[in-house]
Amino acid sequence: MSARTNEASAEATAPVLLRDDRDGIATLTLNRPAQYNALSEALLAVLQATLDEILEDRTVRVVVIAAEGKAFCAGHDLKEMRAKPGRQYYGTLFETCSRMMTSITRLPQPVIARVHGLATAAGCQLVASCDLAVASRSARFGTSGINAGLFCTTPGVAVGRAMHRKHALELLLTGAFVDADRAAEIGLVNRAVEDDELDEAVADLARAIAAKSWPAIAHGKDTFYRQMELGLDDAYALAGCSMADNMMFADAAEGIDAFIEKRKPVWRDE
Repeated sequence: MSARTNEASAEATAPVLLRDDRDGIATLTLNRPAQYNALSEALLAVLQATLDEILEDRTVRVVVIAAEGKAFCAGHDLKEMRAKPGRQYYGTLFETCSRMMTSITRLPQPVIARVHGLATAAGCQLVASCDLAVASRSARFGTSGINAGLFCTTPGVAVGRAMHRKHALELLLTGAFVDADRAAEIGLVNRAVEDDELDEAVADLARAIAAKSWPAIAHGKDTFYRQMELGLDDAYALAGCSMADNMMFADAAEGIDAFIEKRKPVWRDE
């Protein structure tokens, strides 16, 4: 048996998603490197199940989504899609993917995308759906479905909310790719770093968030996304009520007392 056959056999039996929990940070690693981590039905299912588990897990304070191999995510698994050419199947598939993407924003824990290599179509959607994103300078981003006659409509939902609509539409209409520096300029990612600095940059960001009060972070993230869908007056009304509720948290009292007393707060996560 050749080395290539052995590698293919090993990958066929490997889990499509890896999870590693350390110091309150859960790292979920897409593990279909030979397929550039395309979002197969199996990968979407295990991602959804894992996000549902994390939703109820108070020991997890931050989630990082990373990937094995040369690419972050090449989008949907087109070979799998073409093998089942039916309107009902496609509708169900996109509903499943959309639910997974919205689960990211509805998690109480902030989610950081650790992006290297290619992030295209639904892979770019995944980056845009995460609360934060850090990319290596060699990364490239695009919603390139239009090049194959398929407008990236569902990726456009997340991409269009992550950046100005004109930047989003340029990606969607042209299918062109942008590099990591440009992705940072237009708001798709928070920052671009050198390839050998990616892990450290993601870890620093994750640790900075994990060190904060869990209830305040969860409460604030929920309110942030809810108010973004409202008009200005309603947004302020919601935010004001949310902040007043937050003031009643034990951690808020501890944090303010610590500030006044010039000491480090000791969070109770209450």
